[in-house]
Amino acid sequence: MLSWAILFFILAVVAAILGFGGLASAFAGIAQILFVVFLALFVLALVARAIRGQSPPA
Repeated sequence: MLSWAILFFILAVVAAILGFGGLASAFAGIAQILFVVFLALFVLALVARAIRGQSPPA
């Protein structure tokens, strides 16, 4: 999921450089949503692992 967010961020930067403002803002919005979803799932996984009493792999 994080790789998708990075991909859309790169597409937003490229679109902004080429002058496609509307497309760049759409890509940036998608990247922000995907990043927030990634963070939420990551925190949820950490909490679930802590509740089960397992330590993270080293």
